[in-house]
Amino acid sequence: MLSVVTFWPLLVCAVLLLLPRTLPDRAYHRIWIGTAAAELALVVALWAGFDTGGGTQYEQRARWIPGAGVGYHVGVDGLSLPLVALTSLLFLAVAVFSARERRRVRSYVCLFLFLQTVGTGLFVALDLILFFVYFDLSIVGMFFVIAGWGHGERARAAAVTFFLYTFLGSLALLLGFIGLYLAADPHTFDIVDLTRANPLAGRGTYAGLVLLAIGAGLAVKTPTVPFHTWLPPAHTEAPAAGSAILAGVLLKMGTYGFVRIAMPLLPGSWRRYALAIAVVGAVSVVYGALVALAQTDFKRMIAYTSVNHMGYVVLAVGAAGTLAGTDAQARSLAVTGAVTQMVSHGLITGALFLLAGVLHDRGRTYAMDAYSGLAAHTPRFAAVTAVAAFAALGIPGFSGFIAEFQILTGSLASQAVATAVALTGILITAALFLTALRRMFFGAPRLPGTVPTGGLADLRATETWSTGLLLAVALVIGVAPRWLLDVVEPAGRTLTGLVAR
Repeated sequence: MLSVVTFWPLLVCAVLLLLPRTLPDRAYHRIWIGTAAAELALVVALWAGFDTGGGTQYEQRARWIPGAGVGYHVGVDGLSLPLVALTSLLFLAVAVFSARERRRVRSYVCLFLFLQTVGTGLFVALDLILFFVYFDLSIVGMFFVIAGWGHGERARAAAVTFFLYTFLGSLALLLGFIGLYLAADPHTFDIVDLTRANPLAGRGTYAGLVLLAIGAGLAVKTPTVPFHTWLPPAHTEAPAAGSAILAGVLLKMGTYGFVRIAMPLLPGSWRRYALAIAVVGAVSVVYGALVALAQTDFKRMIAYTSVNHMGYVVLAVGAAGTLAGTDAQARSLAVTGAVTQMVSHGLITGALFLLAGVLHDRGRTYAMDAYSGLAAHTPRFAAVTAVAAFAALGIPGFSGFIAEFQILTGSLASQAVATAVALTGILITAALFLTALRRMFFGAPRLPGTVPTGGLADLRATETWSTGLLLAVALVIGVAPRWLLDVVEPAGRTLTGLVAR
């Protein structure tokens, strides 16, 4: 079942490549939407059959490279299932949003189907090399999305920077994986076996170096300060659909790696350096918010808020590794908040990037100063953007509040200073979104010179449905989060128990 969920989009991509090129663009879009809808239905079936107290489920094992201790091992638990669901939902929203794409449609659809398989595959992988393969393939797929469908020459330059920077991070990650493999007896890359064996217990400097390699590779992908510099140009130059997937799925590969690999496989080193990890998270929260506040480019501003929001996740996992001055319940709450924040950020920021794409489609620029009084021209666009902005700053009623409340509550006991610093990020985030809304939607009407005489068109049906779907799920989580937390909390308790070994 899990392999079907993983490879279903890639199978459809292969079939599309065999179809005649004379097939109309609309047919490719319909097939893509149907594939994404079927994938979401399969994930809903997985969720319905998931036992919240049953640990890792839907496991599948097969020999792959047995001489090197590499196998095809997949499964889901409370840490990975929400991210698999997020991936399927985001790709459905992007498929609906992209219905008006007319440039090399077959290649465009196949690239996103490929990325969906890669994203799902990484979240279900229980072997380090399998994880690494998907991690690297995501870089390749997104490189072609940015370079092929971004904004001209600058997009190609941003794609090269993205590829080189993140590929360097993946090499550091591979080095750390090999360090784990060599420490294990017998040698293996299997995550479950390595977790059980804890091969680096008491290894001191060696374990610290392995954590440094793995942590650096994951920090680049997350990204955290100071490894974030590739993110703003990649987001700014990518097409809207690419930015939504980059923020909603690819960035989660870094933060998911912390809870799936770094924390359970290196518990001793994680506890030793927990303070440094929490400080990096707090700095990322404040730095990302402050730099976002200084932006005049709407899409670049949203990109920097990703640094801010992912900083909360890093703060939480750092606090979860601090045993002194806290208890298991607080650490578990921090981990639950981190996973909830991953889901929340994917939904809300994914919607914001799609809305930024609407803005660029109408006015050919992201510059906020080029627009004013948009609420009079495009009331639906203004309303949906305002809802997404308020959801992103963490007001009650949306998933962001649930996530940040858990993170701050769970982190306060062990990392009081870092948590207090991170708390200021909420205020700065509120300031930057309110400033952006005031600049673009209120005041005397003003439009860029590239806009036709008739003015801006409001949200189309596909744009409304795609962004509305993501924000509706964020609202459901914010109002009634129990269905999500019941899945995440048992896995969070298990993880904190492994870290405390």
